[in-house]
Amino acid sequence: MKIKDQNPAYTLDNAELFVGRTLGVSHWHLIDQENINSFGAVTHDPDPNHIDPQWARENSPFGFSIAFGFQTLSLLTFLCKEAGIKPSGVVEEYNYGIDSARFIAPVPSGTRIRASCVLKEVRAKGTYHKILTISVTVEIEGGDKPALVADWLVMCGGDNDENGMRKQIQ
Repeated sequence: MKIKDQNPAYTLDNAELFVGRTLGVSHWHLIDQENINSFGAVTHDPDPNHIDPQWARENSPFGFSIAFGFQTLSLLTFLCKEAGIKPSGVVEEYNYGIDSARFIAPVPSGTRIRASCVLKEVRAKGTYHKILTISVTVEIEGGDKPALVADWLVMCGGDNDENGMRKQIQ
């Protein structure tokens, strides 16, 4: 369940009220070998731990091919939006950075992952924006440890007021 389904509504104006609460959990998503190979191709990374299942079975410490760590990290936008991190009233949002990220456990090819998102902090950025710090845990289905834990920063801006002027944050 996403937090937006609860009262009061989760908005940019009152986001501070939701600090420490889980904003939502994404659906499970399959990370298959084709997906891993595509990521390797687009990032020009031919590491056989990832793109060569036979090599990985014979040579890697895991005995199977694994997703790229940065592949898992790059899925935060998709997973967290699906989980419902965007407050109502936001018309613009930007990736503002990562305060911390740790790759805890490898994601084996053919497994599913999902993200759990907790609002850690809200701070003003100028007159029209807020920076949300989202603590994200990317879980591996059936795994004992998460794949990734990260504090992700998202800068959000609100909509216009009733006069068409840019609405200042509260």
